[in-house]
Amino acid sequence: MIVFPNCKINLGLNIVNKRDDGYHDLETIFFPIQINDILEILPSTNADTTFTQSGLTVEGALGNNISIKAYHLLRNNFPTLPSIQMHLHKIIPMGAGLGGGSADGTFTLQTINEIFHLKISNEQLIQYALQLGSDCPFFIHNKPCFATSRGEVMEPIELDLTNYKIVLINPGIHISTAWAFSNIVPLNTDISVRTIIQQPIETWKNQLVNDFEAPAMHEFPIIANIKQQLYNQGAVYASMTGSGSTLFGIFDKSVTPYFQLPDNCTTFDTNL
Repeated sequence: MIVFPNCKINLGLNIVNKRDDGYHDLETIFFPIQINDILEILPSTNADTTFTQSGLTVEGALGNNISIKAYHLLRNNFPTLPSIQMHLHKIIPMGAGLGGGSADGTFTLQTINEIFHLKISNEQLIQYALQLGSDCPFFIHNKPCFATSRGEVMEPIELDLTNYKIVLINPGIHISTAWAFSNIVPLNTDISVRTIIQQPIETWKNQLVNDFEAPAMHEFPIIANIKQQLYNQGAVYASMTGSGSTLFGIFDKSVTPYFQLPDNCTTFDTNL
């Protein structure tokens, strides 16, 4: 079976509290974007599960890939689960705030569940996904959601952006999630991102904030430069997504932006 794990962007991201367990409470809007990896999973004729990859280079040992972790997570509870062959063609940039790795892991859970008829409910899949990472449960829903706690407490929301297109620019900078959180001072906000997102999109520029953006821009000035270019080219809203480093701009579909970017930047243009 071949599936196409997609990425996400964050519309607003507020870190509101550091918890006793070392994690942080946050609030954000997860919004799915159809930029996709390609994942193939087949039952294996060999005794061992195998994993291969192509496309963008994923750092680290193959055995530590999140899709392999997802397989073993299920096999711990389903010991008769057969071996599989997996191949991942990586298109979504890593360390970019797009949740591509989280999507790969979650789609692996869903696909194995379907292929081998494990009959795991969506509620159970969410619990498995949370063991892989805080962003992972979103990809079970995979539609606009208001997220709180670590990001795993989600409520679907109505958010229609079909009159717009979204341009994503990845500056080729890998930002460590640990580094990003170490530069954040949790702060409760007066207005929830859920409230802001219900207002006209033209008001988002001055109210909808990603708390990770300021420290990332201080460390990597190109991020600030790209955001300014997005607004200069007519974006009605622009922001960094997740803990960075990818930025996105929401444009009217009639606008054709032009950017002057270094060679290591990658641009994605998607209609909604």
